[in-house]
Amino acid sequence: MERVILHSDLNNFYASVECLYNPSLRGKAVAVAGDPEARHGIVLAKNYAAKACGVATGNPLWMAKQKCPDIIFVPPHYELYMKYSQIAKEIYSEYTDQVEPYGLDECWLDVTGSTHLFGDGKTIANELRERIKFELGVTASVGVSYNKIFAKLGSDMKKPDATTVITSGHFREIVWPLPVNDLLYVGGATHKKLKRYGIQTIGDLAQADQNLLHSMLGQNGLMLWTFANGLDTSPVSNIGAKSLIKSIGNSTTAPRDLITDEDIRITLMVLCESVSSRMREYGFVCNTVQLGVRDNELCSYERQGKLSYPNRTAKALFQKSFELYKRNHTSGKPVRSLSVRACNLSLNEYEQLSFLPEISSIQKQEALESAIDSIRNRFGHFSIQKGLQLSDKHLSSINPKDDHIIHPESFFKS
Repeated sequence: MERVILHSDLNNFYASVECLYNPSLRGKAVAVAGDPEARHGIVLAKNYAAKACGVATGNPLWMAKQKCPDIIFVPPHYELYMKYSQIAKEIYSEYTDQVEPYGLDECWLDVTGSTHLFGDGKTIANELRERIKFELGVTASVGVSYNKIFAKLGSDMKKPDATTVITSGHFREIVWPLPVNDLLYVGGATHKKLKRYGIQTIGDLAQADQNLLHSMLGQNGLMLWTFANGLDTSPVSNIGAKSLIKSIGNSTTAPRDLITDEDIRITLMVLCESVSSRMREYGFVCNTVQLGVRDNELCSYERQGKLSYPNRTAKALFQKSFELYKRNHTSGKPVRSLSVRACNLSLNEYEQLSFLPEISSIQKQEALESAIDSIRNRFGHFSIQKGLQLSDKHLSSINPKDDHIIHPESFFKS
């Protein structure tokens, strides 16, 4: 039996939610933007009116204003986006338990086993769009196909508020004429390489020599060839499948350049506490810590190191990430952005007390940090802080971007 896969994409999600909560914004060019004072002065999302003026995600605010003089900038409200994202997932889960998020605003659904209850893929897609419009007040575009890649492609083809069906019998007529960078996982660097060899469309990629693609892109080249030919068989994960989460991390652009080791230590501690708390929330420990650094000349690198014992304490994450910084940041350039990511995760559902001093020490630290989490959940994050963080309250009050929960497919999201 051929699979029926949907991909639902909430249209202009951040900007749509902002317009929903502020009716005075409706019908105007709107962009959700970072805080220029905190050096996050770029467009994070925009509505169609702003897009029609040429405003693009990632544009500096001055450039967006130049393109669209009447544009209105609003700050992001992530708690609202999370709330609406969760409501959408609850709607999806009424049709199938195979729901795989791809960021806050997109999800794949495998409704193969539900068609006898709710109708064919197109019928379910149309019903989902109407429910999202009625229950959330925003619109969605839904792609319907027999695999995840083409379902995602379908949701991108018609916006806003549309359903696009791509079947196994006619995908070549619909998909192959499209630009090759419309295909999921073809990012900027890959697109440039493909263009150098005359591969302009998805059809060109589908008919390209596999040996050539392998020599250009390695295994990713063969994977893209498979996708272009409609041969993707990757499953849609079961909703709430924790084991499919590959890493949990946070990042921040500091309000000023980080110059001293003390600046780095304060910022890393904020990030590590956030990652540690999130791992406890999801029930994971990690084996590896990854540090990302971007200096004030926008040169960046990532380094990772293995922990002596799997754990999730902020203390262990901090010690390893600071060690990686000291070992690798030899240029001495001031640092603009930092990220910390916990990798090689494993579930920690059952844990025995240990008499080994190293493990016992980790367990005591874990109990301490869990108590701190409880205090913060009840009285607010800044109700309890380390002395290190009190030495610079401006740095210790940064708000890390708590959105780096990486699933397998997300490694290629551009």
